[in-house]
Amino acid sequence: MLQQDHLTVQSDLTLLNKVQKWFEGFCLQHTSKLSLPEEQRYCLNLALAEGFSNAVRHAHQDLPPATPIDIDVTLWDDRMEIRIWDWGKPFNPDVVEEPSPGTLQEGGYGWFLLRRLANKVVYERYQDRRNCLLIVKYHSK
Repeated sequence: MLQQDHLTVQSDLTLLNKVQKWFEGFCLQHTSKLSLPEEQRYCLNLALAEGFSNAVRHAHQDLPPATPIDIDVTLWDDRMEIRIWDWGKPFNPDVVEEPSPGTLQEGGYGWFLLRRLANKVVYERYQDRRNCLLIVKYHSK
């Protein structure tokens, strides 16, 4: 591990800009060592925005706005990992059907967007009753 940072925010969509600025600051400060391409930083920032907004809108929809969302970013030699921790009910994203090309449906696009933006996406329930969305992007050489 080269660098790591943590942010805790309330479950509030108006904080999305703060979350993204925090992530951009982390990237600007630390990824120059690895020459992480701007395109990869953009994809990760978009994945972070999708993951955070899903935690607020879906996982925490029945919880008070003061419910915390924890975000961890870890930079490794070969990858960057983002972990978004929520307190919602367990959810299995593998049961969400991917929308067919050219069709419109309400919701369900975010999970597939995340899978296209990152190399690995996992959503798991932990013993502390929190869920963790893990987003991994490997550095292109």
